[in-house]
Amino acid sequence: MTVTDTTTRVSLRAEIDLPEHHGQECLVLLYGGSIGKKFDLGPGVATIGRDPYATVVLDADSVSRTHARIEVGPSGTWIVDLESTNGTFVNDETISKAQLSSGDLVKVGDVIFKFLAGQNIEAAYHEEIYRMTISDGLTSVANVRYLNQFLEREFARSRRHGRDLAVLMIDIDRFKLVNDKLGHLTGDYVLREMAQLIEARVRREELFARYGGEEFVVVLPETTRDGAIQYGEQLRELIAGHAFRFDDADIPVTVSIGVGVFDPNMGRPADILRQADENLYGAKRAGRNRVQG
Repeated sequence: MTVTDTTTRVSLRAEIDLPEHHGQECLVLLYGGSIGKKFDLGPGVATIGRDPYATVVLDADSVSRTHARIEVGPSGTWIVDLESTNGTFVNDETISKAQLSSGDLVKVGDVIFKFLAGQNIEAAYHEEIYRMTISDGLTSVANVRYLNQFLEREFARSRRHGRDLAVLMIDIDRFKLVNDKLGHLTGDYVLREMAQLIEARVRREELFARYGGEEFVVVLPETTRDGAIQYGEQLRELIAGHAFRFDDADIPVTVSIGVGVFDPNMGRPADILRQADENLYGAKRAGRNRVQG
């Protein structure tokens, strides 16, 4: 999926009469194309869709030809769904029309933008670009790059001071079936919803990150194997008991979790991840929806 190079232009077609406006707004692409691309907006009307004459052209099957429009005027910025096939979402809520606030996440098909507004839009944009270097565009949790940096620091601290360190490797059971049967939009919802559930349980000194695909990692400093297993069981029960529902469909979701713990004989941080990964696949082989350490 790609976003065409001709998309960063502002529509001058006034489909709706909007008076003069002096603010600054833009959309920043987070997921589903050229990550980090900025689309300046307004004043006036900007259209989003696969139509080559749209203001923001998206080459994605999940996006309708005329999917949505954004209206920028003195009363604020509004997004309007144009009876698209897959809907328009603001902060994971489906909308027909909604006012946007700076920081809102806008989802068009399976493409995700962040809306930024204010007088110092360039500073906000560069801050968002930095955030993209350390976080995952779909789930907004830490990405694998930041995970590796964090784990390297904690691994070195455990070696130097003899402290406990544990890692949980979490994988959604039979996730491919969700994508195949219910579609990638549903799969994306499951990933985001599960990420929010887990992130809310992670303490400040810990780290939760997307490792890749449907795999996530929790790094638990100063945590023993038994403590990590207990923590993993709490997360497993939390996810299994949560009502995942998207597009009027209930989605049963369970996870398998593998535990890795620091050993002074380990040579590098990847060793603790490898141990967690081996235990994860042990949990899969043992029947899924379980924790193995």
